[in-house]
Amino acid sequence: MDTTAVQTALSRLGYAPGPIDGAWGAKTKGAVVSFQAAKGLTADGVLGPKTIAALQAAVAEMRPVAKAPTQAVEAPAKVQVGGIVPADWMPAARIERIIFHWTAGSHRASGLDRSHYHILIEVDGKLVCGTPSIAANGIGGTGPRASHTLSCNTGSIGVSLCCMAGAVESPFRAGSAPMSAVQWKTLADVLADLCRRYGVPVTPKTVLSHAEVQSNLGIRQRGKWDVARLAFDPSIVGAKACGDAMRAMVGARL
Repeated sequence: MDTTAVQTALSRLGYAPGPIDGAWGAKTKGAVVSFQAAKGLTADGVLGPKTIAALQAAVAEMRPVAKAPTQAVEAPAKVQVGGIVPADWMPAARIERIIFHWTAGSHRASGLDRSHYHILIEVDGKLVCGTPSIAANGIGGTGPRASHTLSCNTGSIGVSLCCMAGAVESPFRAGSAPMSAVQWKTLADVLADLCRRYGVPVTPKTVLSHAEVQSNLGIRQRGKWDVARLAFDPSIVGAKACGDAMRAMVGARL
């Protein structure tokens, strides 16, 4: 694998290697180290045979397996609307943007977490459906809404990672429940599903973190910094850098 192929594989797997430009830099090496650590390999940033084989195997596992053709059976037509998000979690609604967060809690979704967000992602990538319906937050929607972002809930879907309890922004400490690379990768999969379902383009104003709302949309928030650091990749610093990394991953999936 050349450097471009390695960067592409790491990005698909959620390890944020920086720009996919074929240049071996600190971000690419840091992503390799994170991948090696996750796979139980020597975390030295060196692309040895074991690391390359593990990368290739991990990417292969993401590809759908072709099924043998079967005899056609008369059945009502069904529309496939998502990859990992269940269709009934995505009712019809007028949606303008998707905002992603962390809960600042434990690795598992609590009842309070479920009341504030539409979809939550636990540490192992398991999806949890929030209590409010996405339709309620849609433009013109009615019923109990997910109050996930100050003054920016109408037309907005809220997705949150269950993590970062006790985290500190500066000097950075990830707290007792650090975000996992699996959560970050799964977030990209979820956002891609939601963008497809609701026709949301991937831009800094339509797919963004809570930490970017004030700068990107001009809606004042209260010192929110989710997501401005990645516990599994300390080379990425700041809300914009994290947001750009996620948007690149979502764009690649679309």
